[in-house]
Amino acid sequence: MSDVRLVALDIDGTLLPPGAPHTALPDAEITSAVRALVDAGVEVVLASGRMFPGTARIGRHLGLTSPLICQQGSAVHRPDATMIHRFAIDETVAHDLVDYALEHDWPYAWFDPVRYVASRPNKASHEYGLFCGVEPEYRLDARDCGLIPTGIDVISTAERATHVHRELEDRFGERVHLLDFPTVTTAHSPEASKGKALTILAKDLGIEQHEVVAIGDSVNDVSMLLWAGRGVTLPHCDRYARQAADEFLSGEGVTGVAKLLRSLAW
Repeated sequence: MSDVRLVALDIDGTLLPPGAPHTALPDAEITSAVRALVDAGVEVVLASGRMFPGTARIGRHLGLTSPLICQQGSAVHRPDATMIHRFAIDETVAHDLVDYALEHDWPYAWFDPVRYVASRPNKASHEYGLFCGVEPEYRLDARDCGLIPTGIDVISTAERATHVHRELEDRFGERVHLLDFPTVTTAHSPEASKGKALTILAKDLGIEQHEVVAIGDSVNDVSMLLWAGRGVTLPHCDRYARQAADEFLSGEGVTGVAKLLRSLAW
């Protein structure tokens, strides 16, 4: 067997092809390959932007018992939902982000690892809830819902999202970790990223950096692709993942993932 002891896997765009519906599960080839890795004694860890319920559903399908890195690394859970690590966003920063959204009359979301509260109904929050396996809550005073937030979503438009990112970066600098999605700019604690969560988890498990393989396809995977001893991306990856990865899988969609995973089990 190779000297790999931990494999970190993104879900959407890695285990599931781009554009897969929220009901999708990894196909038989990938599922079998993951189980072969587990049987070989390798820790397989899901690292997803999904909240815990949506991540755990994929973990159950794959038969995993390892911890789950959820919500871009802002929370790490055991499969039974026990939280191992959590990184809350600074409360003052969170309120300032909400004030920014309100200045522009944009919806915002105030959320923790298991609840997602948005200021008014919107397509982005609805779709995120489907993939996360949670029902978004809607209330005008979302920030007064009583949650200690792990993140804030500023929900603008596809035309404005890049501008929003630049403005928030100028305003908050290193006090936030920003991620861009088509119509949403998400802000987390600077301590919250897939790479930092993977670093902590590997230390918890007594696994060295060079013994870790990470596979992902987009900007929210960059931190773990850079940190892992071997960072792997897919043919459809975005330019950020392409720059961060050590190697690229061949084939279309996610077809190369199962082949790589099988090779790591021997």
